[in-house]
Amino acid sequence: MSVKIIGTGSYVPERILTNADLEKMVETNDEWIRTRTGIEERHLAAPEQATSDLALEASRRALEMAGIAPEELGVIIVATITPDHLFPNTACIVQRELGAKNAFCFDLEAACSGLLFAIEVANGLLLAHRKLKYALVLGAEKLSTLVDWEDRNTCVLFGDGASALVLKQVPEGEGTVVASDMGSDGECTEILKAQSGGSRMPASAETVAQKLHCIKMDGKEVFKHAVTEMVNSCQQVLAEAGVSPSQLRWLVPHQANYRILKAVAQKLDVPGENVYMNINRYGNTSAASIGLCLDEMNRRGLVKPGDYVLLTAFGGGLTWGATLLKW
Repeated sequence: MSVKIIGTGSYVPERILTNADLEKMVETNDEWIRTRTGIEERHLAAPEQATSDLALEASRRALEMAGIAPEELGVIIVATITPDHLFPNTACIVQRELGAKNAFCFDLEAACSGLLFAIEVANGLLLAHRKLKYALVLGAEKLSTLVDWEDRNTCVLFGDGASALVLKQVPEGEGTVVASDMGSDGECTEILKAQSGGSRMPASAETVAQKLHCIKMDGKEVFKHAVTEMVNSCQQVLAEAGVSPSQLRWLVPHQANYRILKAVAQKLDVPGENVYMNINRYGNTSAASIGLCLDEMNRRGLVKPGDYVLLTAFGGGLTWGATLLKW
């Protein structure tokens, strides 16, 4: 058996926050943001929208493309660091709203690497259990709830959105997922984190006042580790599959920062025209990021049968990974 991606979907909220808007909020300017990050605008969810609402819209679009009913899903996995609640899990809420009554559901937390980790888990479940014919994998985030809007170093980076993939069991040789590599380093937990809100530091009036629930990042350390680990992971996957960088139709990195994307592509020797980027329009949407790219590429006809597409991501944890697809 193999596993194939048969549907993609995505959703971003209507509200757009531009760099010009941010100039009115913090001490920054459009040129500074663009030259350091590549970001021009990002989408922000409305106050009444939760992560599950974004995920639901992306799910419906992916299921429509796949041509299957929600009842046919065997498993739903939501990769997120911004769940609706600590529990129940966001995947169960998506299940309820979709009417996917036959699926078992859980969330997965690996920060920006979440979608790749979720694809890996769904791929394994579909291969191991013949009764599971379809899986719905989502990356969904409302990062605006974790942003300190007075911190100019981080508030310019993040946006909200959701992406979805429908995976299906298919005969051997017809699958999309070719090879993958995943990694983590718990020694570096401090360089990218949201400190409060869990059992180590429960939310309180004091933690909220100090904004300890907001994203904190050591940008230089993140850059260094991100480039190194994504490149190493990609090289391992390509070697395992016997595919050279020159055979790639697309490299799709997590949309974190233009300079990181460019450095990864250069070290892998992938030409700029083969690197897909939409960071200018969405910013960093964490687990939703790669799926937003895939859905755009798919709907625009930028991927053809037989194309090699290499996905790679890096996130807090630290976590990282790479997945090679043959479309």
